[in-house]
This record gives sequence, C-alpha cells and structure tokens, in this order.
Amino acid sequence: MADLVLVYGMRLLPADEVVSVGEARVELKSGKDAHVTMHVLEGDRERIEAQLRLSIEAFFDFYPEI
Repeated sequence: MADLVLVYGMRLLPADEVVSVGEARVELKSGKDAHVTMHVLEGDRERIEAQLRLSIEAFFDFYPEI
C-alpha cells in the first residue's frame, strides 16, 4: 500500500460561540479537490479526549486494509 496522509485540524473555541462548521477543501496534484468533513466534539477536556479517541478508532475501522 502507498504511503498515506492523514489530514486533520483542531481548535478549541467557547461552545456558545460556534454557529456552524463547514467542510475543508484539499487541493490534489491532479488538480482535483477532495473535501474533509469537519467534526465537532463538545464537553470538558476528558470528554473531548475520550470522544476523539473513539472517533479515531472508528475512522480506521472504515479502512481495514490499512
């Protein structure tokens, strides 16, 4: 399997300040675009960390060939 790139971003903001979250655009060498779905995790530090761990595990479950 070819080398892969995991594209992600994180930022903590006050929960009551976030109105909406869109998707991120990734430009590929081919000239095409790929889109990254953004996810929102809310709670205190421990809850966010636990949700993030579960999310990462679930993400890789979609790619069993890796």
